[in-house]
Amino acid sequence: MDTLFNVLHVVAAVFIVGPMAILPMTGLRAIRSGNAAQITTLAKSVFVFTLVSLVVVFFGFAALGMSDPKDNFSIASPWIWISIVAYVIALALNLFLVVPAMRKAGASAAASGTPGSAAAVDAKPEGYSRIAAGSGIVSLLLVLVVVLMVWKP
Repeated sequence: MDTLFNVLHVVAAVFIVGPMAILPMTGLRAIRSGNAAQITTLAKSVFVFTLVSLVVVFFGFAALGMSDPKDNFSIASPWIWISIVAYVIALALNLFLVVPAMRKAGASAAASGTPGSAAAVDAKPEGYSRIAAGSGIVSLLLVLVVVLMVWKP
């Protein structure tokens, strides 16, 4: 069972957390092109992937619970609780900073007119910097989690 939960944890991390980190960066390109429909779709996708990423946490706790007692892993292990804190911060940044800024950028692009117009390309909508900074920090936090999960200091 230990191996099963480890595999599920890693597979879920790759296919759920990966898009959670990468899609906002794709959204920046859509914002620069002024494609309101794509921005709105990406905002919804980031929101869904961020919420579904809780499955990764579930599998992680299951793997922790099934781990070999001689490994002496517990919730009190520093690398585990630091990973949890980093993940919770990344989750909160995505839900309360990146997604709302993407939604606002989508609404702004829809109000400004046609995709790819000169006005849409020249001016970065409000929130562009928040999306870039927030998604960058989220990605760094998720890299920290991966490093801690592999290194296990």
